[in-house]
Amino acid sequence: MSATHVPRRQPRGERRIDQILAAAGVVFARVGYARTTTNAIAAEAGVSPGSLYQFFPNKEAIAEALETRYAQQMRTARFPEAEVLASLPLEVAVDRLVDPVVEHAIVTPGFHALFAARPQSDHVAASAHELHHGLVARVEAIVGAAGPDMPPAERQRVAAVAVQMCRGLLPLIAFADEVSRPALVAELKAALIGYVAQRTRRPTPASRRDLAIHLR
Repeated sequence: MSATHVPRRQPRGERRIDQILAAAGVVFARVGYARTTTNAIAAEAGVSPGSLYQFFPNKEAIAEALETRYAQQMRTARFPEAEVLASLPLEVAVDRLVDPVVEHAIVTPGFHALFAARPQSDHVAASAHELHHGLVARVEAIVGAAGPDMPPAERQRVAAVAVQMCRGLLPLIAFADEVSRPALVAELKAALIGYVAQRTRRPTPASRRDLAIHLR
């Protein structure tokens, strides 16, 4: 009898784990790791605390499982290559890079809250380090294309600042509702374009029509 039940229960259990981890990411992002409780995660997931405890004994176990999932998502994240971005106009390059970065942030909403509040295991820290440096390299390629005469040290500094600007806004964007998110993404793109343009002494787009022409 147990053999006939396992195939039906296993997918259900996996879906419930996915449900709990997705809810945990939302709650961690909303209130921070320290203030999160298992009851809050259960409520967000739409399950009883007893059902949650069937899969995770405590908040720490949920955080560890979520961090492992985030590490896998970071390792498999795909962004345009630096060489491709360097071949595009500044406005187009920023647009092409920001969209997948935002998509990745949406599926990892609690990452920053967990990373700031908990010591990370080696595999999580390594994945985060690789992702961060990959983004810096891509932004550095964009900056270098916009300002080819900029000294390497300055180019690296501008790229690092631009990535930090992006990281600062990503939690807000990831947690926004679908109505307000596009406007926030547009603000992020405008901030990055304006900053890089100013630092490389390039004029910003004169109008939305100019930007639309570039993006076609």
